[in-house]
Amino acid sequence: MSILALTLFSSAATAQQTVVGERYVPTIWVDPDGCEHWVMDDGAEGYMTPHTNRDGIPVCRRGNTCAVMNSDQLFATDSYQISAAGRARLEEFFRQAGAVAYIINGHTDSRASDEYNMRLSENRANAVARVAQSVGARISAIRGYGERQPIATNSTAAGMQKNRRVEIVCIR
Repeated sequence: MSILALTLFSSAATAQQTVVGERYVPTIWVDPDGCEHWVMDDGAEGYMTPHTNRDGIPVCRRGNTCAVMNSDQLFATDSYQISAAGRARLEEFFRQAGAVAYIINGHTDSRASDEYNMRLSENRANAVARVAQSVGARISAIRGYGERQPIATNSTAAGMQKNRRVEIVCIR
């Protein structure tokens, strides 16, 4: 039996496999620093190269925070399901903003554990990104920071409310 198994293993190891790719899909990917990359992908294999100008300098765009939305206006407590009103507000924002790409950053206050807040902030950033993509916006990066980047004190209700936010960086 061991000889038979060896033979089967040996013939399987020498068998060739052909992977059929799809048509190449060209696109431009904007990295979190705002630099453009030309991308070709056929589903089985992809290629990427930095987009440079005629002098060989990478084409990079400026990114700036173009929106800060309080999470309380978009989500229920301890949830990452966007309310209907929040969805409509986000859709309108992404239709009007006119950026080449966006970076979505989620933040929380410090009431729960660090691990929980990291997961919640990332899930909320992903939910906002899905809305953006549904209206044709290109998302460059999605980040969850939890409670690690507060903009106000977490010792007051008003401070915690300011810390529960989603920041949208526009790359133009």
